[in-house]
Amino acid sequence: MPSQHVGIVAVSPEGAALAYRQFHRHATQMTMPEDRPCVTMHGEPFDQYLKAIAEQEWETVAMLLRRSAECLAAAGAVFCITPDHVVQHAVQMAETGCPIPWLTMAQILADQVGQDGRQSVGILGTRMVTNGSAYQTHLGLKGVKVMTPSPEEVDEVDSIIFQELVLGETRDASRQRLGEIISRLGDRGAEAIVMGSSEVPLLLSRSDCPLPLYDPGEIQVVRAVTMAVTPKPEARDSPTIS
Repeated sequence: MPSQHVGIVAVSPEGAALAYRQFHRHATQMTMPEDRPCVTMHGEPFDQYLKAIAEQEWETVAMLLRRSAECLAAAGAVFCITPDHVVQHAVQMAETGCPIPWLTMAQILADQVGQDGRQSVGILGTRMVTNGSAYQTHLGLKGVKVMTPSPEEVDEVDSIIFQELVLGETRDASRQRLGEIISRLGDRGAEAIVMGSSEVPLLLSRSDCPLPLYDPGEIQVVRAVTMAVTPKPEARDSPTIS
């Protein structure tokens, strides 16, 4: 069976670039060279997304997502993903009238966390994702408690994402600060951390984090590769969480 063509809908350029790299890395690990899937990426201007999100114009966000999906379908993609967390709220609207289906992150993440037997996880992301229900609902249905940083820490993380990471800046001071926030979440009972922003993995790595990390975008990418091809027998179903 030939591999399927996968589309990536880019929102944040930094997060989309990371997803593209992850896709090819996992495709290399999971498939034979002749079975590697084709992947196409398309993105509308990031500033248009930022303006619509700031004004809570979710219909506009959905329209931008759908426009990218239509371009990807025209290029041959048979399904699409977006690694961006904030816009997950609008994906369901984008699916209406969309020529190809979407693979979304929240349920895939919840399945993985539940499979791992976690009872509580912390979340680090933008203010909207951290205080919203994008992951909380799906994780709650699995019996997983979602813990958030303090309001002041939420503001700090939001600032690090929007004033540094989306611009491609990674600062050691910010990495240290996220580590401190994660440690406090661990002290409160969090067993692992959900990286609720496509850019946070640019700053955090599993090797220097005091708690196990879940990257929903990477978990989604692995599922996309699995859907697109027939994996090698020794391939992993999901990225290692450590």
